[in-house]
Amino acid sequence: MFADFLPSQVQQLRESASIALAQKIERQAIKTPLSPQPIATAYVHQGNGGTPILLLPGFDSSVLEFRCLLPLLAAQNETWTVDLLGFGFTDRVQGILYNPDAIKTHLYYFWKTYIQVPVMLVGASMGGAAAIDFTLTYPHAVKKLVLIDSVGFSGSFPLASYLFPPLDFLAVEYWRQRKLQALLWGSTFGNLEPTAIEAIRCAALHMEMPGWHEAIIAFMKSGGYWNLADRIPQIDKRTLILWGEADDMLGTDDAERFKRAIAHSQLIWIENCGHVPQFEQPEITAKHILAFR
Repeated sequence: MFADFLPSQVQQLRESASIALAQKIERQAIKTPLSPQPIATAYVHQGNGGTPILLLPGFDSSVLEFRCLLPLLAAQNETWTVDLLGFGFTDRVQGILYNPDAIKTHLYYFWKTYIQVPVMLVGASMGGAAAIDFTLTYPHAVKKLVLIDSVGFSGSFPLASYLFPPLDFLAVEYWRQRKLQALLWGSTFGNLEPTAIEAIRCAALHMEMPGWHEAIIAFMKSGGYWNLADRIPQIDKRTLILWGEADDMLGTDDAERFKRAIAHSQLIWIENCGHVPQFEQPEITAKHILAFR
């Protein structure tokens, strides 16, 4: 059974990994200083033992991003993944400014409510930027850091501040329609592999949540993690950098930049892999994360 807060389109999922993780998504109210109203926060929690692992999804993504990776990690370690504020299936409360400061505050109160011990913090793409920001602000909550094809030296939205209503809404709706049209054409004409179609289903599902347009617009207009690059050398946690050798979204130069900027870091290239090792090479990605001591 699926939770009733999930969009009805969850019934369209077909692959066992996505169905299994979607059925495990919970949502609990988290009290934060961001709003008088607690924030219904979506997460998955599996496994036990070892240092807890906390997985952070990327931009406009959800916990379903880790449908292949999380079960592999949870077989040996207590593992969590949580939808960042403004994203995924976490409730979008009116009156909150959806920006990096709010994201890390919400994440801290999630950690404080449920985990309460230092974690291995794993961030993918924009989730990596959120992980860096969180680590620098709340170092006592993080034991080790893992960055997967991470935003940090890039990831701002320089044109977003120039988008005014209704252009801002139309720009975000265009982003949404691109995913939906790809899903429609791939499903109708069979020009995509079933795995690719399922990936689009997972990537599009959270876009049906209330307030999706408004939260994405607000985050983009905040500038995102535009000011993070100069702070990256301040990271003093042991850091594992995992990077797809064929990343066609961020490229590969930033991997070396992270390695040079973070004193106690290790860079591992993931072969035959693009921007999302957690999906393209989950077994190899899990092996490196679990071996990171």
